[in-house]
Amino acid sequence: MAQAPTTTKPLPLERLFDNRAVGDDTAPGTADFDGAGNSLSAQDLRAAGWTPGRTIALDAARLTWPRSAGSARPDNVIADGQSVRLRGRGDALTFLVASSTPGGPGAGAGGTGRVRYEDGSTGTYTLSAPDWRAGPAATKAVGLPHVNTADGQRPEAARLYAVTVPLRGDRQVASVTLPRDPGSGADLHVFAVSLRQPARGWTGSWAASTAGYTKVGPWTDQTLRLVVHTSAGGPGARVRLENTFAAAPVDIGHATVALQATGAAASGTPVPLTFRGRAGTSIPAGAQVFSDPVNFPVPADANLLVSIHLPGPVAAVPVHTQATQRSFLSAPGSGDRTGEAGADAYTGTLTTWPFLTGVDVRGGPGSVVALGDSITDGTKSTMDANRRWPDVLARRLRAPSSGVPAYGVVNSGISANRVVTDVYPGDGVSTVTSGVSAASRLERDVLAQTSARTVVVFQGINDLRWGTSAESVIAGLKGLAARAHARGLRVVGGTITPCEGEALCTADADARRSVVNAFIRDNGGVFDAVLDFDAVVRDPAHPSRILPAYDSGDHLHPGDAGLKAMADAIPLRSLLG
Repeated sequence: MAQAPTTTKPLPLERLFDNRAVGDDTAPGTADFDGAGNSLSAQDLRAAGWTPGRTIALDAARLTWPRSAGSARPDNVIADGQSVRLRGRGDALTFLVASSTPGGPGAGAGGTGRVRYEDGSTGTYTLSAPDWRAGPAATKAVGLPHVNTADGQRPEAARLYAVTVPLRGDRQVASVTLPRDPGSGADLHVFAVSLRQPARGWTGSWAASTAGYTKVGPWTDQTLRLVVHTSAGGPGARVRLENTFAAAPVDIGHATVALQATGAAASGTPVPLTFRGRAGTSIPAGAQVFSDPVNFPVPADANLLVSIHLPGPVAAVPVHTQATQRSFLSAPGSGDRTGEAGADAYTGTLTTWPFLTGVDVRGGPGSVVALGDSITDGTKSTMDANRRWPDVLARRLRAPSSGVPAYGVVNSGISANRVVTDVYPGDGVSTVTSGVSAASRLERDVLAQTSARTVVVFQGINDLRWGTSAESVIAGLKGLAARAHARGLRVVGGTITPCEGEALCTADADARRSVVNAFIRDNGGVFDAVLDFDAVVRDPAHPSRILPAYDSGDHLHPGDAGLKAMADAIPLRSLLG
């Protein structure tokens, strides 16, 4: 258990370290994470790319993995009211944490801490850390395959977590006081903490949410040429690559961005991207990387080619599967083709987006995030035509007569995704690409999106089709809204559209849908505004079905006409934060 701090003077976090959680495999009993002689493997962490002193980017925050990890010195602090020196401005605090219980896996630990600002004011925050052995895979920052014990190594999952809490972004932070020992028998370990800086001067123009981790190829010394469609435009750009759900780092040899001419052909010579001044980068397991800003004019409502050279071999990738967009892949062993304007090298096609999760543009008023399932993802809309309802909404926002800022619109829809159930568990190579739940991915796919101002939450039909109670879906929606509000976002709720005629859309599922929709329409302030998508697409003569003119043919997904009707029905001022 933690000892009471000997000083209240704020100190750098590493000066407060009092526990050694990481041990070498050759001496597994020398570290003691949990008071029972168990520890993390230094070798496993290095294999994941989490090397001592390395900066790990997680959910738009930059955290430094302790330089002492794997050495004979402490590498984390057991929270018990210590005062951490941390200065600067940010919209949130991100902690790299896990909890431990001496008797074995536990339920986690948490407590209330305090932030002191330079003007003398203070604020509180609540920090909860899942157990390092029993916590969920869906929200982990990194997962490791072993636990070291005094008797040797055991094949058991170990996990660390990045937990983000809101700050007053208009004030300068002076110090952060960690929560007190909860006295529950569990310890809350803090490995790193940082101020998450808001992405001032940037607008999210395109995004895709990682839906799973799937086998490929293996791809060896090949180049991906990924086609994405912008919403907002701007005079400069940066891209975001993520190694979500991975167990090992991935090497990026080179990357470029260009306007698409036709197919895999670029309009002009592709512009090289760099990463902290270098042509390539390595992304640790679970982490992300932003490219350096590049002076590349990005038109609104245009197709870009983002080309990524993978020196390889790459046997599995984090992926968004339902792209509804053809992208391209060069032949095995064809090398770095990122700089080529021509299409000849790109002999293969993809209908997924591996690694690439965002394109941001300079300037602009910020972004609207569409959080949803396959209807938001654009399933059953026309391939390569960009007719998803968020695409149509983006065009409306850019119209001179819109009367509202020309927000970027980023699509955080995942086909078959649910509000409260992790269909993909969040760990391991799998053919399941339905993603972790909206509750589990909210930080990554909404709260950490570049300059997010408003989130449209339009989800729940898959929970209902698979038997989840209306009460559970409502509780899940309330939780999403509360978390987004705590971070200053406007939250707009969308009613769930009908689907009678689809195999899982039973009369019982429709009855539960009606209960959820009644809550959304009269939500008691849970949402700042409501979009009645149900009323837009239903057949007035048969309200449990989609209007035939809007039905894609499977009775679940609206087609192009239905998606346009949904976007056209959105009062644009409802999106204003």
